[in-house]
Amino acid sequence: MTWKPRVVVAAVIEKNGKYLVVEENVDNTRVINQPAGHLEPNETIIEAVKRETLEETGWKFEPTHLVGIMHLLNENTNRIFIRFTFTGKLIEHIPDYQIDPDINAVHWMTYEQIKAQQNMFWRSPLVMRSLDAHRAGIRHPMDILHTMDAAGASCLGENELLSVSPAA
Repeated sequence: MTWKPRVVVAAVIEKNGKYLVVEENVDNTRVINQPAGHLEPNETIIEAVKRETLEETGWKFEPTHLVGIMHLLNENTNRIFIRFTFTGKLIEHIPDYQIDPDINAVHWMTYEQIKAQQNMFWRSPLVMRSLDAHRAGIRHPMDILHTMDAAGASCLGENELLSVSPAA
């Protein structure tokens, strides 16, 4: 068996005391999640979080900070997930955008409303963990991320930052 962790991106977006969340069905259960999804081939992490937010909500998103990198073992499936959670600003809502068919609805909910959904209705424990980190003010600069090719050359996506320190 090949071990293959899954790389996930997510966006914690707050506006006027409410958070942008999506409602989706997973294994015939309605769950609440941040806009999130998997990294696709030939895509940077920044490109992925922008794409996933647009596809799931119809909002263009510009990440400004990394909230955290989280590791989750799903004991039911024995799968490992590495989740990069960002925060940032909404750029534009595309009114007639056809969101991902797996998304039932897009909501703006308060922290208390999301918390009241209880664990059984969150996509994973990372939903509340990400919100709690965001509310605690955890913000890492975007230049903590480095996108490079196999030869070590920088491969910057649109608006992606890169910080290179001289070798010690």
